[in-house]
Amino acid sequence: TAAAAEEPISPSVQVGETQLLINGKFVDAASGKTFPTVDPRTGEVIARVAEGDAEDVDRAVVAARKAFDEGPWPRMTAYERSRILLRFADLIEKHNDDIAALETWDNGKPYEQAAHIEVPMLARLMRYYAGWTDKIHGLIVPADGPHHVQVLHEPIGVVGQIIPWNFPLLMYGWKVGPALACGNTIVLKTAEQTPLSALYVSKLLHEAGLPEGVLNIVSGFGPTAGAALASHMDVDKIAFTGSTDTGKVILELSARSNLKPVTLELGGKSPFIVMDDADIDQAVELAHFALFFNQGQCCCAGSRTFVHERVYDEFVEKSKARALKRVVGDPFRKGVEQGPQIDDEQFKKILRYIKSGVDSGATLVTGGDKLGDKGYYIQPTIFSDVQDGMKIAQEEIFGPVQSIFKFK
Repeated sequence: TAAAAEEPISPSVQVGETQLLINGKFVDAASGKTFPTVDPRTGEVIARVAEGDAEDVDRAVVAARKAFDEGPWPRMTAYERSRILLRFADLIEKHNDDIAALETWDNGKPYEQAAHIEVPMLARLMRYYAGWTDKIHGLIVPADGPHHVQVLHEPIGVVGQIIPWNFPLLMYGWKVGPALACGNTIVLKTAEQTPLSALYVSKLLHEAGLPEGVLNIVSGFGPTAGAALASHMDVDKIAFTGSTDTGKVILELSARSNLKPVTLELGGKSPFIVMDDADIDQAVELAHFALFFNQGQCCCAGSRTFVHERVYDEFVEKSKARALKRVVGDPFRKGVEQGPQIDDEQFKKILRYIKSGVDSGATLVTGGDKLGDKGYYIQPTIFSDVQDGMKIAQEEIFGPVQSIFKFK
């Protein structure tokens, strides 16, 4: 692992919008409050962002409701909606490098990953959903008697969307793209750790021709802005990606208010299974990627690595060698595979899980500590001899900690 002690590279992008986006305009929070978003490479403040709460969510919902009930978006031809999403995709491509730099700066993911994979994927997602706008077809249903029975698919209305910090742009795309394609209007709450890229690209979406009020962005915190959105009586649907515990709260708030339908994408503890006839070198590389990609901050990470006893020792040794080669450092530096964790809270949480693994009797094969004196870098860490009853085997660590189990 490369030391994360070098002087941080200055990003090539300037921070643009830091206000809330309500009814097509960037505005301050009603309270006037702001909160800091920090550079995880250093812990230093990048910018202060408007802190939305219940009053701002209400303003955004009012704008979205008016845009849905009276505005052009749901009444526009599907072809016109498609053209706006396609223009948006073109603008994403045009500003690819700036968007990627902002994502890396605010999130800590490798710039090469953001610039060559995630931002292009966002553009591709928008083209994909643009293609769906005029392919949402109804049905003619056979009926007894002289009746004409027709099923129509119509937009549900005002949708509330709450996204996490690990893939801010892709989560934005997966939420915003299909909702817009179907003719809905949106109030989206960004993760408080990573508000910047959503604001940047939403400005581009309006440049592409999105009518005012169709997409509203409220930056803020879960217990205030998020809870207000899930509880709002005039929101017709909630989509949430994040932790399982928060998902339970979202579901409860939605039920207690207007029983709005909810879709949830929550945490995971996925198994990666290596049989005794596997190509061990390939299995080591794939298992390494499945766990360590994006600093281990993936809800579908292969976070429980099960290896057959006949190849277990070889697999552990080769996994250790691969982890020791992993390049950790400033995510703006070419060739870096692993940047810092998202923030101080997640950093300390991962280190507590590592201590728990040691305390519970798992074998610390490599890593196990922070890296450098500045920022939220953690050594790629591997445990062997992990047992099902251990905390590191049962709870989602969401960090660069591979747990290897032996099976017969």
